[in-house]
Amino acid sequence: MLSRFLRSPIALFFVASATVFGQKDPETRKRDLEQMLSAVVPFAEQMLKKHGEFYPYGATMNGEGKISSVAGYTGSEHPQSTEVIGMLKAAFRRDAEAGKIRACALVYDIRTVPPGKTQKMDAVAVDLDHRDGMSIVVVYPYVIAPDKTVTMSQSFAVKGKNEIFQAKSDGPDSAPKTPPPRP
Repeated sequence: MLSRFLRSPIALFFVASATVFGQKDPETRKRDLEQMLSAVVPFAEQMLKKHGEFYPYGATMNGEGKISSVAGYTGSEHPQSTEVIGMLKAAFRRDAEAGKIRACALVYDIRTVPPGKTQKMDAVAVDLDHRDGMSIVVVYPYVIAPDKTVTMSQSFAVKGKNEIFQAKSDGPDSAPKTPPPRP
């Protein structure tokens, strides 16, 4: 059942965005991101079953396709999730700039209103970024029963922010966009 949830959001998003992203090898990129999902989602499920929560974590894929798990330690026993997420994104950016990775996944817990629903639910979010221009967030709404059984609902995907692999260009639009300072 998990493989159905892992493949469907990537496939749907991939088909829907085929004309939006510059594609070098769409099948390789799709396969890479599916492998990343398969590598990271089971740990989130395991932590939810055992502890009912988890701290943000991630994974990277190197140029040869090897996936490595990544965690962030802030020095605190109970860090803020936003602090861990920032630390992981910074590490991913450094590795991307150095050409060490071709894809990365960042996994964290959110509350969201899934399509077709009217109330917020807990969900596992997986930010996936690929060096060939694909950036998506796959969301897995879930419910934890009193017996600690975790039931994942239908997953869905949305466009990511492409924060890790920045397009290299000499033009004025190559710098990341930041909002103007507030008065």
